[in-house]
Amino acid sequence: MLEKEIAKRRTFGIISHPDAGKTTLTEKLLLFGGAIQEAGAVKSNKIKKGATSDFMEIERQRGISVATSVLAFIYKDKKINILDTPGHKDFAEDTFRTLTAVDSVIVVIDVAKGVEEQTEKLVQVCRMRNIPMIVFINKLDREGKDAFDLLDEVEQKLGLTVTPLSFPIGMGFDFKGIYNIWEKNINLFSGDNKKNIEETIAFDNIEDQKLDKIIGENAARDLRENLELVYEVYPDFNQGEYLNGNLQPVFFGSALNNFGVRELLDCFIDIAPAPRPKKAEEREIKPNEKDFAGFVFKIHANMDPKHRDRLAFIKIVSGTFERNKPYLHVRHNKKLKFSSPNAFFAEKKEIVDISYAGDIVGLHDTGNFKIGDTLTEGEILNFKGIPSFSPEHFRYINNADPLKAKQLAKGIDQLMDEGVAQLFTLELNGRKVIGTVGALQYEVIQYRLEHEYGAKCTYENFPVYKACWVEASDPKNEEFAEFKRVKQKYLAKDKQGQLVFLADSSFSIEMAKQKYPSVRLHYVSEFN
Repeated sequence: MLEKEIAKRRTFGIISHPDAGKTTLTEKLLLFGGAIQEAGAVKSNKIKKGATSDFMEIERQRGISVATSVLAFIYKDKKINILDTPGHKDFAEDTFRTLTAVDSVIVVIDVAKGVEEQTEKLVQVCRMRNIPMIVFINKLDREGKDAFDLLDEVEQKLGLTVTPLSFPIGMGFDFKGIYNIWEKNINLFSGDNKKNIEETIAFDNIEDQKLDKIIGENAARDLRENLELVYEVYPDFNQGEYLNGNLQPVFFGSALNNFGVRELLDCFIDIAPAPRPKKAEEREIKPNEKDFAGFVFKIHANMDPKHRDRLAFIKIVSGTFERNKPYLHVRHNKKLKFSSPNAFFAEKKEIVDISYAGDIVGLHDTGNFKIGDTLTEGEILNFKGIPSFSPEHFRYINNADPLKAKQLAKGIDQLMDEGVAQLFTLELNGRKVIGTVGALQYEVIQYRLEHEYGAKCTYENFPVYKACWVEASDPKNEEFAEFKRVKQKYLAKDKQGQLVFLADSSFSIEMAKQKYPSVRLHYVSEFN
């Protein structure tokens, strides 16, 4: 039973640069799964419905996804869990963490813009972890780059080895459809974005003259030439190579027009991995082990504004998670049980009695969890791979309403547990400094503190170049004591109580390294 349920699961993330069409693709996938009845126009202000996967009000106003949402649906007897990630670079850290919870990834690329900076960073993280990737080149109904130029760009900029599994017939104004190399058929483009409209014609032999009648002689000639080149230049698809992260299949389509999405989904459920083993510090955990183990990769506060709740999102690594069964919270070393674990089907939350490895469960949290926490049936396990990176921006946070000091402290505490930003408390005077990856996060924090916690804050600049986590080879030696005395103005503790050096320039980092060789400085919080 367990093996069968695990084999049905597909848990993946969608990553892209902002505006490449990721949220639209997510919606169209849900549409095929019957999880939603109509696709909301994400960017249109006329339709206030907003995209199904954009939970928070500030996202609706901005038209960008700032928090990773979890969406699930059933398609062809497979249970598919999508983790929709923020494309906006200011929210990169949320995305990095989400990538610890996925078994594979779909990378969305805009046909006109090609590979953009944010895509490069995210793909680099996937490559570090050997996550299998499928590339979806989107917006083919618009004028864009030549298909072969795009494939070259993906190979060069992202360091991938690609193999096209579909190929466009024309592009933009001349876009006629797609030849599906994987299924050996042709999809004709009608320009209508209803889901049942496409016409699929099986074509085992593209030399067949019928092709000329259907798409026109010129388009048929171009397609034959292009496919000949594809077969010569690119390797054949090999599932083992894809699963090891060495080969990336590419699909072309237009998510907005719902074109090429079904092909992507059909191939995805055939080739994408079921839940994979995950390394803990102690050992490797396999999904089919009968004992439950899972970890918190995300915390989302106030999913429902009427109830002040936080949900901790847990990726189940092994076994089954059962409602009302006590599990060990490893960091606190105490047993907890959960009466209403949530699963997510599109926008709806449902209470579930049992969930299997690969699934994502939302647990109501009153403040027990922080990102990276592990739950097990009793074994002491710690999952690696949810580090903090040095922020890019630093500001002092001040209380703008002295009567609401408690609310402000609670709000900051909870938002930091969610991983929205990082909090540093200066050793010298106890002032609080918030570090973020992007400036937009300060607005999000201010907005959420006011609307969710009734607290007001102001910021002032704090000139810091980088946060370096401090590791002393011998905390008792004189050199470390001198380092702390000389640098006291720049020393702070992070939320975990680790010592951090907030350096004002790269020069002062270099000088500190030379002057205090026994003190090691790290740009990432996981160095043990």
